[in-house]
Amino acid sequence: MPTQQATATRAAEKPAWTPGQPPSRVLLKLSGEAFCPSGGFGIDAQELSVIAEEIRSATEAGAQIAVVVGGGNIIRGAELAQTDGFQRATADYMGMLGTVINALALRERLQACGVDSRVQSAIEIRAVAEPFIRGRALRHLEKGRVVILAAGTGNPFFTTDTCAALRATELDCNILLKATKVDGVYTADPKKDPTATRFDRLTFQEALERRLQVMDMTALAMCQENRIPVLVFDFKQPGAIRGVIEGKPIGTLLTCAEPGA
Repeated sequence: MPTQQATATRAAEKPAWTPGQPPSRVLLKLSGEAFCPSGGFGIDAQELSVIAEEIRSATEAGAQIAVVVGGGNIIRGAELAQTDGFQRATADYMGMLGTVINALALRERLQACGVDSRVQSAIEIRAVAEPFIRGRALRHLEKGRVVILAAGTGNPFFTTDTCAALRATELDCNILLKATKVDGVYTADPKKDPTATRFDRLTFQEALERRLQVMDMTALAMCQENRIPVLVFDFKQPGAIRGVIEGKPIGTLLTCAEPGA
């Protein structure tokens, strides 16, 4: 089993991605809410088409793309666990199945757009998805296929944000793209505080110390340890994913070091 020192050494040796340069492999994290209108539920055909077209356009820019999907539009395990009689583990497994539904829908729409794609699941459900196998996922990416990663880490008590950080690390991604409803990270919720200001750049340490609502703390710490930059951006902005891949300044970038350091 690798020691903590060995893990840190590998992370330090990982080739650094330079902001402004096109990343060769990205991990896109989509929340379940991206699959339906704001405040909605289930999968909306129009929203699904928008997601698929944005990913299709991004693949044309040349990057390899893996996608981790959430399932909040189907079921929220954490909320269900607060209901009397529900164990948190069971509720989380139900949430994982919700992510599989989203992954299958996205694959079908991508295939219809002419984008070859595969679904890999962290829990075995062989009738509809491949099991997540790192080597197989890498081979799909190298062949130009979009890999859609479902069922989180396969374990309860872990968020899909943590899954995104884990898969980005496993698949040697240059950057993790966190799709949100706002155009970056703010000092406060811009919908509630009109004085909130947006950050262009942040370090992971600053985000952790300020307890900014970027990702859960486990996910942020994992990205920091493995030196994987995180870009928080507004997914509803047309061409945003492709723009990132083409090196355009979009959203808020979180890195290990200060700009120019």
